[in-house]
Amino acid sequence: MTPEDRFPGPEHPDSGPRHQPDLDVLPYGTYYEPEPTGYAEAAYESETYSGYGGARWLEQHWPAGGHDPQAEAQHGQHDPQAQAQHGQHDHQAQAQAAQHGGHAPQAAHPGYEPTLVDHPSPAHGGEDPPTIELGPPLPEPGVPYHPYPAPAPNEPPGPLYVVGDVHGYLEELLAELRHQGLIDADGHWAAGRSRIWFLGDFTDRGPDGIGVIDLVMQLAAEAAAAGGYCRALMGNHELLFLGAAKYGDEPVQSTAGTASFLAAWRLNGGQQHDLDRLEAHHISWLSRLPAIGLEDGHLLLHSDTTAYLEYGDSIAEVNDAVHDLLADEGVDEWWDCFRRFTKRFAFRGEAGPMAVHELLETYGGTRIVHGHSPIPYLTGAVHADDGQPPHIPGPYVYADDLAVAMDGGVTMEGRLLIARLPI
Repeated sequence: MTPEDRFPGPEHPDSGPRHQPDLDVLPYGTYYEPEPTGYAEAAYESETYSGYGGARWLEQHWPAGGHDPQAEAQHGQHDPQAQAQHGQHDHQAQAQAAQHGGHAPQAAHPGYEPTLVDHPSPAHGGEDPPTIELGPPLPEPGVPYHPYPAPAPNEPPGPLYVVGDVHGYLEELLAELRHQGLIDADGHWAAGRSRIWFLGDFTDRGPDGIGVIDLVMQLAAEAAAAGGYCRALMGNHELLFLGAAKYGDEPVQSTAGTASFLAAWRLNGGQQHDLDRLEAHHISWLSRLPAIGLEDGHLLLHSDTTAYLEYGDSIAEVNDAVHDLLADEGVDEWWDCFRRFTKRFAFRGEAGPMAVHELLETYGGTRIVHGHSPIPYLTGAVHADDGQPPHIPGPYVYADDLAVAMDGGVTMEGRLLIARLPI
């Protein structure tokens, strides 16, 4: 099997050194660096530069000598004490959510009353919602109810933000959301009618993937109550995480022999404590995420690949195809979808703009915004000779200004990026 996104994590004692090849083709692009906002630079760097480094070059092939199951099992282990330090959510509230069919996100505060809304499917002229919509918060007994004001007629939508790959780095996400003024000091929605799209890859590699998912689900509820929204795309790590939970060690036929989702998940940075905390409402929410979104002329993708074209000629067709595959198809079809969405670097080099145009002409929009491929690899900054973490001043614009890369490489001591569009 050849998933391009392999992440082996800390090297095992018997694995030997790994060669880190230079990129053969570098893109031509520029950084976008927002204007200073008065936020102390030193404090900003201390909060957003991660101490959980250890990324390796994205290898093109699995080792030919097979895998050590014992070593793989040890790879995903996590210290229970550390787990408790990264944003655990109230299990009683989760149990209450399960009473509503196991689909409702955890309430943002005790006054929430989850309500599942029936939305039209793309086949009936609409699009599947990428989040479970909740009604406005209900007041606690004796507390006056002050709902958010409804949008005025012809009122323009709120500002649009995108969030790059998080990979379990909850504290970095909270720090950047606070820095952007999107949440308050207690971690609750403070962005009014703003619109936020997460570009996928919530879990794996970092310390608290489930905590990240819980936060995004909470913000989706609070944003809906405020007249905005918080939505998310399905990344290849969502496909991998769900596949590991559903199929475990069931064999998968791949181009390099027989493997399993669980083994691939562990080798790609899967954390056992995330799998242990995965619940039915997480699975339901993740399984409904769309693969593509379109907002204000921005075609939102997780992966910088043209593989989306293999699943349909419209956004609705692609999203339906992925949802149908997750609901009805078998392990080999699921694996093939994961493999396709791990492809990368389609928009760099001389042929990059042509690939971007092909997607834009098919699905609409004037520019692609994506995650998946860390900017340090796109630019070659990962190979700094001084050994310092890569400097990522902001999103990376390339492919004749037609593509914006948003994965700041938080897993490799880069930066978790949030940007307001347009750039």
